[in-house]
Amino acid sequence: MSRNRIKPRVGENALRVLEKRYFQKDIDGKLSEDPQAMFERVASNIASAESGFGSGNSSAKWEDEFYNMMASLDFLPNSPTLMNAGAKLQQLSACFVLPIDDSMQSIFETIKQTALIHKSGGGTGFSFSRIRPKNDVVNTTKGVSSGPISFMNVFDAATETVKQGGTRRGANMAILRVDHPDILDFITAKKNNNKLNNFNISVGATETFMKAVEEDCDYDLINPHSGKIVDSIPARSVFKMIVDFAWKNGEPGIVFLDRMNRDNPTPHVGEIESTNPCGEQPLLPFESCNLGSINLSHMVKSVDGKPRIDFDKLGETTARAVRFLDNVIEVNRYPLKIIGEMTMGNRKIGLGVMGFADMLIVLGIPYNSEEALEVAEEIMGFIQREGRGASARLAEERGAFPNFKGSVYDKPDFRSDEEVSGFPAGQIRNATVTTIAPTGTLSIIAGCSSGVEPVFAIAYIRNVMDDDELVEVNPMFKEIAKREGFYSEDLMKKIASQGTVQGIDEVPEEWKRIFVTAHDIGPEWHIRIQSAFQKYTDNAVSKTVNFPNSAKTNDVEKVYRQAYELGCKGVTIYRDGSREEQVLNIGSVNRGQKEDENKRDNGERGGSIAPRPRPAVTTGNTWKMTTGCGNLYVTINHDEHGPFELFSQMGKAGGCSASQSEAISRLISLSLRAGIDPIEIVKQLRGIRCPNPGWEDGGMILSCSDAIAKALERYIEENGTPADERVEKTVVSFNKMAGSCPECGGILEHESGCAVCRECGYSKCG
Repeated sequence: MSRNRIKPRVGENALRVLEKRYFQKDIDGKLSEDPQAMFERVASNIASAESGFGSGNSSAKWEDEFYNMMASLDFLPNSPTLMNAGAKLQQLSACFVLPIDDSMQSIFETIKQTALIHKSGGGTGFSFSRIRPKNDVVNTTKGVSSGPISFMNVFDAATETVKQGGTRRGANMAILRVDHPDILDFITAKKNNNKLNNFNISVGATETFMKAVEEDCDYDLINPHSGKIVDSIPARSVFKMIVDFAWKNGEPGIVFLDRMNRDNPTPHVGEIESTNPCGEQPLLPFESCNLGSINLSHMVKSVDGKPRIDFDKLGETTARAVRFLDNVIEVNRYPLKIIGEMTMGNRKIGLGVMGFADMLIVLGIPYNSEEALEVAEEIMGFIQREGRGASARLAEERGAFPNFKGSVYDKPDFRSDEEVSGFPAGQIRNATVTTIAPTGTLSIIAGCSSGVEPVFAIAYIRNVMDDDELVEVNPMFKEIAKREGFYSEDLMKKIASQGTVQGIDEVPEEWKRIFVTAHDIGPEWHIRIQSAFQKYTDNAVSKTVNFPNSAKTNDVEKVYRQAYELGCKGVTIYRDGSREEQVLNIGSVNRGQKEDENKRDNGERGGSIAPRPRPAVTTGNTWKMTTGCGNLYVTINHDEHGPFELFSQMGKAGGCSASQSEAISRLISLSLRAGIDPIEIVKQLRGIRCPNPGWEDGGMILSCSDAIAKALERYIEENGTPADERVEKTVVSFNKMAGSCPECGGILEHESGCAVCRECGYSKCG
């Protein structure tokens, strides 16, 4: 190792995440890397691109530069680059968009391409807007189309089946234009929380639609196959439906398609139809993008004893990062030849930031303040100027991106000399330079706050083994509390019981003002911060607007309108407790759940619970469920108190599957007779998978357990309150946390449509 290389500054928690998800393993599955080896592998691989650009480009010099930039945690590339650079896979991109045309051949070809991308560790975005609406006549067969929603289910099932090498899960974005005839079905597609779990969905809103919303008039629905207007419907009613379902479970989001195409740097190459899974990267069909983030918490220095933004360091880091990301394009191994061609043609990169909330805390600036907005614009304006300047200098060395001629940069009215330092007319290497992506696991590795999001919790309780509970405290708050003399273990537990310092008398007001969390901040501030960064971001900004559980639909509507008015390219919201996976995890998690379970339906009874006796006659229904092991017949009987017992029978008697389903059924029956809420049984069994999943009504039955859960769920829907509403009512929440990590018990933070655990790196979206 060169003498000028630094030792990696990786924390204990970051090391756990790296060991689990990033380090290379030998043939026996044992770790063959540590942080130093990982950064050396990546730096060497990315620097190898230098030799392809003629003399004067020292690979050794840039290998050291890239290594130090990562080892210091000043900058990190997207996860596929950290995982795969210099390894066998060598697929380094996180973001892909694939086209879907209105034919079976195109649809299933795209499914195949999706599988290859997911296998290589990437996420995919699609527009389903070209597919003809349901019940439209198909000329070749004289049958009728099933519509885009049915094919979304097929893509979802394919994603569920493909595993991304054990390190990253498949994630998709589905977009449907608001003027598609099936738009109402799309908006409601995720009303059941166990549908389309591998998709984020967003409505592609047009300027015409948004103006119709403002003017309270109708707008046209257009059949994409024929190009004919098939109906006109009230824009505000559609907008309200979008808002209502976003309030209910966070989806659909909205992307402003015309706004994205207004900033499309290469309109002569194609039209932007979709984005990557988290919405921050608009891409042309078959295009990919490589992302990376600068750690803003490291871009602060002391001047005369006061913290100030270190613009010299930020400028140097930006220039190195642009070169790094451009090199990634060269050494990347693309999963499809056409993706490589499109990516090379435009050479888009997406340099963003993380640690913004930490930077504000160091500077003593509240996140929800005018001063924070000024810092956001100043920081991102600087990065965009320096980034474009670095890209222009690369163009002098290596040439402009191949599709430059005809691009926006090739226009006479592009006044780059006034906007970008060192930007020579007619030269730029990358069609886009800046993107602000979610940085869930990257920010864990870097030990900083995620993206441009506020701090999620000042302290929280994490469940560990043997029902023990561990209080986790924000390290900056802990340091300040000790320095200022108000730290105590009891105070930390008190803060952890609610996640925030607001309303806690022991914490001085000056620190309450600085240490605000995502739920302490009004929704309008979330959007204003997003808008401030968007002003100087070539692509888009990944940001979640957090709402308390008590928020009304009108509150969500205001934010959606505000996002449009302030120039955002999209908006994602999350109302606390609005998804069924949310459980109690602020406060005494284990004790709280156990007390609730003991009290629910049975009062304060202690000791064992006696199941109610079986009457002589019961009535019920039987459902035929298609599993990978054969047909499963599920019978649910009830008495005057509700569901009472459940029987299941495989189509073929005997065998291991039959005995297991019988055992499950007996335990369910015992639970029902003991007064356990059936929806709790559904939540325990749903999603369990076996090696042989089956299909039913366009959806996948993952196992016999999953089939029984779905049958019980159907019973609930047909005999009382719909299951999804029942789930919502049984959720326990303190209006602060996003849920409990299924892998380690840490908190889940909702970030741009994904749930991320900062303890172990688990991510719903990879």
